[in-house]
Amino acid sequence: MTIEPLDLLDVDGALAEACDGLTRAGFIVAAGAGFAALVAAQPAHARNGIPKSDLDVLNYALVLEYLQAAFYTEAERAKGLSGRPKQAAEVVGAVERAHVKAFRDILGKKAVGKPHFDFRGVTERNEPFLKTAVAFEDLAVEAYKGQARRIRADAVLQSALGIHTVEARHAAWMRYLNGNTPAAAAFDLPRSRKSINAIVASTGFISDKPRMSSRDRPRFTG
Repeated sequence: MTIEPLDLLDVDGALAEACDGLTRAGFIVAAGAGFAALVAAQPAHARNGIPKSDLDVLNYALVLEYLQAAFYTEAERAKGLSGRPKQAAEVVGAVERAHVKAFRDILGKKAVGKPHFDFRGVTERNEPFLKTAVAFEDLAVEAYKGQARRIRADAVLQSALGIHTVEARHAAWMRYLNGNTPAAAAFDLPRSRKSINAIVASTGFISDKPRMSSRDRPRFTG
């Protein structure tokens, strides 16, 4: 029977300390277009001058990007989706993989490693996929708002602001496909790092061994 731990991802819960990268200080959600532009514009010596606190933030964000990219990539590899959810997984997955590449490019040897994932069946049918995608994308937007103030380098902050809008568009798209109101409230509130960590831990999606072994490699954009 397919396990669908969607209730563990409710917005009042809290994505958690399931790997070393998630124990690092700070959190901001990456969105590849703006961040890739930052990478291309900054020479190596400038990138090396990014404050340590910002590197912690970027590495923390990289772990969530690993999670999101792996989720959409597995959905493509499983080939269990159809219609608009299938199309959305392909489009958003390509962007999330671009986010990961952009983070790894700018962090270089300072980038944290990628953990293993087991999504426990939620990538294999439209309904559980969409519910999980909504939770992930909403979480990304809330996490960004909660930790953006920690960023010290202007170049990183400016790119992050452009990145935030991409994640917000992902969230609105997934909400629409799942039958949720894309923007129900007049204001978005941030989410604390403690709350985010609790959500990550509750999912059980980060594991000791990978669930899927397919060699298919969906493409990324950016």
